[in-house]
Amino acid sequence: MPLAEPHDDHLPQEDPVARDGAVSDPDASDTPADSGGDPTIEPEPTLPEPVRQRIVALTAAVLPSLPSDEVPVPLRRVAKFAPNRRARLGAPAIAAQLTADPLFRQRVTARVLADAGDLGAAVVEGTAPAAADPVEVAALAYLVRPRGWRELIDASGAAVRAEADSAVVAELVREAEQRATRAEHDRAVARVEADKLRDELARVREELGQLREESRQLTRTLRETQARERKASELLATERGRAARASADVDAELRRARARLAEAEAAAGVARASAKEARSVDDARLWLLLETIGQAAVGLRRELALDPVDKLPADFVADAFAEQPGTAPAGPAARARDTDDPARLDQLLALPRAHLVVDGYNVTKRGFGEMSLEQQRKRLITGLGGIAAQTGDEVTVVFDGAERMHGLPPAPRGVRVLFSRKGETADELIRRLVRAEPAGRPVVVVSSDREVADGVRRHGAYPLGADSLLRRLARS
Repeated sequence: MPLAEPHDDHLPQEDPVARDGAVSDPDASDTPADSGGDPTIEPEPTLPEPVRQRIVALTAAVLPSLPSDEVPVPLRRVAKFAPNRRARLGAPAIAAQLTADPLFRQRVTARVLADAGDLGAAVVEGTAPAAADPVEVAALAYLVRPRGWRELIDASGAAVRAEADSAVVAELVREAEQRATRAEHDRAVARVEADKLRDELARVREELGQLREESRQLTRTLRETQARERKASELLATERGRAARASADVDAELRRARARLAEAEAAAGVARASAKEARSVDDARLWLLLETIGQAAVGLRRELALDPVDKLPADFVADAFAEQPGTAPAGPAARARDTDDPARLDQLLALPRAHLVVDGYNVTKRGFGEMSLEQQRKRLITGLGGIAAQTGDEVTVVFDGAERMHGLPPAPRGVRVLFSRKGETADELIRRLVRAEPAGRPVVVVSSDREVADGVRRHGAYPLGADSLLRRLARS
């Protein structure tokens, strides 16, 4: 094929004559020996594709090493390309310049021969070493153009075609071997599958014999079952007759029972009427008694001249224990009696309908913090059970719910055990308990937490320190 081919639009356009491979080389070495100096120009030879690519690659490799004034104008831009793009994108322009510019080809040849070594020297002499690559020899021969260079190119083309034919034959042989291998493998697989199918056929035949035997047994069983079914049908008919007679007897007995039930209901109605009449007499007697007591109470109130009151006894108790404005502050002994003296606790618990509220962990950690939480709760609840039994007052102990333990033993009689819910502290639950009590009822809160004491005092409760309850428990 010609050296030059159509090229990219980004590269300089080559001479259309050079593209057809018909441009002559004005070099003197291209003139035939028998021409006698005849100026007739021979056409460019048709180069095999590997030879053409090798020529372009050699030229592209030496382009950057040439001075810029020795590089043709169409190739100056190509010379600036990267090495991998120079031979690929600049191939048409390089081929056109090698064909049309003998001086440029000679400059390239000089550079290529400097790198070719002994092979280049052999090609210059018109010979080709037997071990040399025919493509390399043809490429150098095209550039150097010694005597007989066309024969070298033709020989290279024949060698390339022979290598291609040999590669095709080798590929055909390899494919034939692969097909033979696959066919052998398929035959082996077919033999294995045939063996499997024969084994499967034998197994199916054996199973068929077993199924036939089972079918014969099932047929015998079916005949026996049908005989038993006929006997069962006869027995069923007999039992149905008996059941019909028994049902008739039951219906007669049921009618007699309903008649007796109607008689009993009539008797019960008479009894209910009698009981209602007797209850009316009792209600009249009770109303008369209550009316008599009410008139007696009105007469007693009129006789004693008692006016209605606007305060309850608990209000008076609250006034008695509240601090009076303008009085002198109590001394240390008095303050201790207000908060930590068990005698003050006894006085408050002696009030009618008193309610004792205890901040659980505040007391236990102060009194017996060396114990585990479970032992602390158990000891405190047991002591409060004794106080509730002695005083008869209502007792409530509050613990923080975050440390609640499952399996807590039942609380003693008169003691209520509460745990704060998630997101709520025991202090908040104590204040809520105090706010829920009616005004005037004595509520005693035991806690050494100053914030708790101040909060419950604002709602009318009596705050006491934890030591007062601990001493009371120790005394018990």
